[in-house]
Amino acid sequence: MGIVLALEMAADVARTSVQTVADAARGRLDRSRVDALCRAFGDRAVRRARIALEVVGAERVPAGRAYVYMSNHQSHLDVPVLYATLPSPTVRMVGKKELFDIPVWGHAMRAAEMICIDRSDRARAIESLRAAGDKIRSGVSVWIAPEGTRSVSGRPGPLKRGGFHLALDSGTAIVPVAISGTRRVLPSGGKSLTPGLPVRVVFGAPIEVAGKTADALSAEVAAFFAAHVDLALSGVER
Repeated sequence: MGIVLALEMAADVARTSVQTVADAARGRLDRSRVDALCRAFGDRAVRRARIALEVVGAERVPAGRAYVYMSNHQSHLDVPVLYATLPSPTVRMVGKKELFDIPVWGHAMRAAEMICIDRSDRARAIESLRAAGDKIRSGVSVWIAPEGTRSVSGRPGPLKRGGFHLALDSGTAIVPVAISGTRRVLPSGGKSLTPGLPVRVVFGAPIEVAGKTADALSAEVAAFFAAHVDLALSGVER
């Protein structure tokens, strides 16, 4: 059953990607259409995996402005879970270049204004973050996993500084997000889903960046993860 669920989700990714590319070709892919496709994709993933989803603190995030959302990263399921729960209507994800090289999916991500980061090329990575800043100034919130990759252990890892410089350079508040439990549903490297498990998403209040350094902001976000990522819910032994 778990493998069948994983295959169904993979098929849904393919269908959504094809729809995105088709809409772009027809000139129908504006931001509101992308927003609707992403939210529907997230909702379907949560329902299909029968996730018992708990959302805490969404009311702490005021509407009417763009944010840099930063979450810990436990699983490929983090992205659909976030699209099902993020308070901002328009959010684009930062992803590694390898994802954008996947046929159809990569084309769909580019058409949907997702942000490609080439971690092997510092100059290109910096340019991509500048482009992300332009999106923020046009009203688009951005999600980034500052760990840079999924945690194998389930514990939040060291945080890279790129996202914090993005927030500082664009003057954008950071919303920290703690995700717990997706690792048990679909662990890093796993090919099978375990349905019916609890997942908790906790939103913190926006962290204003004025007058702060990247190191100070990183410490605040790391402290939020340490306080709100539920290791037991994530299947981590203490």
